[in-house]
Amino acid sequence: MVLIVGAVALIVVNIIILSVNSSRYSSYGSGRTAIFFIAPFQATVTKSVQFFKNIWGHYFFLVSVAKENDNLKKAINQATDKNNKYREIEISNFRLRNLLNFRKTMTNQVLVAEVIGQDPSPWFKTIIIDKGKSDGVEKGLPVVVPEGIAGQIIDISYNYSKVLLIIDRNSAVDALVQRTRARGLIKGQSDGRCLSKYVLRKHDVKVGDTVVSSGLDGVFPKGLRVGYVSEIVKRNSGIFQEVTVTPYIDFGKLEEVLVVLDSPKHDFVSEQ
Repeated sequence: MVLIVGAVALIVVNIIILSVNSSRYSSYGSGRTAIFFIAPFQATVTKSVQFFKNIWGHYFFLVSVAKENDNLKKAINQATDKNNKYREIEISNFRLRNLLNFRKTMTNQVLVAEVIGQDPSPWFKTIIIDKGKSDGVEKGLPVVVPEGIAGQIIDISYNYSKVLLIIDRNSAVDALVQRTRARGLIKGQSDGRCLSKYVLRKHDVKVGDTVVSSGLDGVFPKGLRVGYVSEIVKRNSGIFQEVTVTPYIDFGKLEEVLVVLDSPKHDFVSEQ
């Protein structure tokens, strides 16, 4: 601000002196004297004007650069957003292709459903899907994915259904160790794994064995994967061995499932 006032003052003084010097009543000697005093002022004013001109020009240049920078940031954000959407579509298509390929291997009539909700409570392991009575869904139908059995329909409305996952304590699946046909009842556990109960101690079961549905519960089609044996405990007494089964499904990442529409239905198997 001080510089601007000083520059204006110099310009005003310069104009006054020039006016006095240009008067027709001025003599040649006084003209030379006026130039002697005016020249430094003119030089100072010229430099000051150029200085402020440069500052003004740089200001507009910086404003232009800032606007260009903002436009570039917006363009980058838009491109990133589009890229994320394309990536999400690509991942979704990959999941749906796997689901479609799995669907082709099944002889049962199935319905594709999207997971739209998950029970936040640590005590219940359920999900909500976007298919209900209007789509032919009924209580008791099994729900599966390419990795194996997900659960069973336990509640329905016109457009939505609730699925009880096999890792819930209230779930039960009659299953077999695929290698030796050792039979047990798969029950959910609080740690996200399952326990195959009532497996006879004499039966051959090893860590890593695949466990599949037996089809004997009248709910789940035979031969669908449940999980793999991850731990075995044989106590000193008793006729049964404790077999821990880890599901192949990552239930925290379920997004689409298949509801088996033509599977035998009955009330959900539950151990009292």
